[in-house]
Amino acid sequence: MAESTGAEERGIRFTLEEVAGAVGDFGTIFPILLGVAIVCPDVNVSHFFLFIAAWYIIAGFYYRLPIPIEPMKAIGAIVIAGGLSGGEIVASGIVVGALFLLLGLLGGMTWLADRIPRSVIRGVQAGLALLLLRTSLDYILNDALFAALSIGIILAFFVASQRTRIPDISALIVILIGLCVGIVTQGMPPLRLIPLPSLIIPLPSDFIAGTWELAIPQIPLTLTNAILATSLLTHDLFPKRGVDPDRLSRTIGAMNLISTPLGGFPMCHGAGGLAAMYRFGARTGGANIIAGVFILIFAVAFAPPEVLTLIPLGVFGALLVFVAIELGKHSIKTESYAVTGAIAVLTLVIGLTFAFIIGMIMAYVLKAEVSSPQAGR
Repeated sequence: MAESTGAEERGIRFTLEEVAGAVGDFGTIFPILLGVAIVCPDVNVSHFFLFIAAWYIIAGFYYRLPIPIEPMKAIGAIVIAGGLSGGEIVASGIVVGALFLLLGLLGGMTWLADRIPRSVIRGVQAGLALLLLRTSLDYILNDALFAALSIGIILAFFVASQRTRIPDISALIVILIGLCVGIVTQGMPPLRLIPLPSLIIPLPSDFIAGTWELAIPQIPLTLTNAILATSLLTHDLFPKRGVDPDRLSRTIGAMNLISTPLGGFPMCHGAGGLAAMYRFGARTGGANIIAGVFILIFAVAFAPPEVLTLIPLGVFGALLVFVAIELGKHSIKTESYAVTGAIAVLTLVIGLTFAFIIGMIMAYVLKAEVSSPQAGR
């Protein structure tokens, strides 16, 4: 149901409802950013949190609506599964940022999105889910006790969030429990300030790998979920203040071109995140500002790199399962199970980029076969 009260005109509020909505999209932020930091030692997770927090706050003031900021899931999942370098992550953010800034300025969002079949997008989501599930097994098998405990907490919150207005903050709870256990068993790491971000200039080889391995699989997800679906949902929930897709494209472009060269992780918006924030009470940009402050606390907490070692591996395994389920549950909404299934399976065999290309060819071939008999009538 769309918001029809004066909340739309006020723009920014700081109420208990906004606080509850602020944490509604935390489910995938922490698992992806922490998972990348574990497998990629040349990144700084405190910078990841710092820039996510900054753009949450900026988006709150700019849109004056609860527009979420999320790590790019395809890039995150592939890095976690394949262990790419920090330079390749930065390169992918620059490539994706430049593309979406250009599309937003030229008004080309709808044109490009119309040329990527939904079955291909669902296949990419399913493939990412399988990659994360495969990666999570190593963490779970190495620490079955904490994995079982974490999965139990995640399932309990999932059920509660579906039946009540309790926000699903299971990822946050699980991470905090893991940190407490680590501090008790290993001791408190020394407090440090967040190091100042410095400019990272990727090598030509980083741009080649970052574009091929990371940017290409991410583009269809950003087009559909982060931009078009988010724009549509803003018009549904806030009819007087719906956000144009080209405007969302421009902010995605800007925040990646500014942040990733300074050590931030590639970021986007998300329809699922907006729906979650709205469901738990977010109605204004105040929820974004509150979320940004919360995440900023994590940026400070994770300034010492030793903090990552405090969290049991089983916790990460459970969180990756959670993210995989979030991605996979959408993949069943497809018009071609053959295309979606082929991309998912091929992702495990030959990689997501090749699977995406083959899926595109399959989708257009099947579309041509369906259209040919109709044209001959």
